[in-house]
Amino acid sequence: MSHFLIRQLKLSKQSLIRVSHFTAASSRSFSNCIFKVKPCGTTVRDGDVGYLAIYSYVDKLIDCTQKKVPMELAKGMGTTIGASHGWVATLKNGVVCLQDDLDPNASYTDPKRIPLPPLVTLPHCQTQIVTNIAMSSSSPEDEDCIIAVKFLGPQLSLCRPAQRDCKWSNIGISDPSFFSSHVMYSKRDGMFSLPAAGGNYTASCDLGRHVNKPKIQMLTYPKQRVFEDLYVKSTGTFIEKEFLRMFDWKYTDWSCRMEHYLVESSHTGETFLVKWSKDINPHDGRSELNLFLVLRIDEEGNADYTKDFGGECIFISKAESFCLPASYLHDKRPNCIYHLSNTSFGINCMDDDENERGGEFTFPGPFWFPPKLDSKGKRILSSGIQYQV
Repeated sequence: MSHFLIRQLKLSKQSLIRVSHFTAASSRSFSNCIFKVKPCGTTVRDGDVGYLAIYSYVDKLIDCTQKKVPMELAKGMGTTIGASHGWVATLKNGVVCLQDDLDPNASYTDPKRIPLPPLVTLPHCQTQIVTNIAMSSSSPEDEDCIIAVKFLGPQLSLCRPAQRDCKWSNIGISDPSFFSSHVMYSKRDGMFSLPAAGGNYTASCDLGRHVNKPKIQMLTYPKQRVFEDLYVKSTGTFIEKEFLRMFDWKYTDWSCRMEHYLVESSHTGETFLVKWSKDINPHDGRSELNLFLVLRIDEEGNADYTKDFGGECIFISKAESFCLPASYLHDKRPNCIYHLSNTSFGINCMDDDENERGGEFTFPGPFWFPPKLDSKGKRILSSGIQYQV
């Protein structure tokens, strides 16, 4: 996508999106990241605001909206803790607020902002650092919607925002393997699920019988493991030897970091475990090389390595992960992983090992979201100006 960035920097000074501030986040109209936000003044309600401009992989359009968003939200500012289904969650003074400001199709004059009850951390979780959030449906205004907030540590908190007397249920998961896990909602199982570090088992919770004791499921790998694992003391994690073999270790002081994500396809009902290994440059913390292994997990916990996602693509970011049919995308390539982090973004295709790498920009809110499409499967655009790239 670097050619896309260069082209946009050459736009005229009168262009709505020619600004110096880069940020990243997303909107509900699909795998869009906020490309730029142009400061445009101050309001009584939001303080400094800016025009929202987004980039979409669906149609490779830059959608320059006339929607004004709070600059504090666009820049991250340490208050944004996660996102799901186009809703962004902020945490201030122990209160989570769900906001639709970054949805270009939502109303600017009447944005929806839903404050939730104050959060109380568990005794062994004396931090309000959040790994991510997840939602059981596309809108917190639905009566059956449940939101999950995963803290860095043993705490997972659930609540129903639409209930008049909603309150948080704090679930303690004492196993340290889950302390930094990313939570996702499984429609197939009707529960929120987290992968353990190493990817050997999962924990699932709900507001029913598993609210006090999470359901633990061991994953069964093939009898002959495809790869052996190597414990790396410097990172405190197990790194698969296949990852180590594929990495080009140019610098002996670089480290390998692995993250695990569960993602479920809403189209096929299949669940995947994604192992994302990053070659980290210790000087600036950037990921110089991204490698992925994917396992298909059935309801019995059988895990099989695969490069075939059933014609779909996987989107991983700081938001809740999801799958999307490749037919929805501009280039139609299936079995690709679109990844977005604080410092990089890119595409890894499992079929042909063709990888695309994005720019070296900083992304305070790196979020991808599922699509908002019309009846013909086309992305719903804003009322602003669109640029083809």
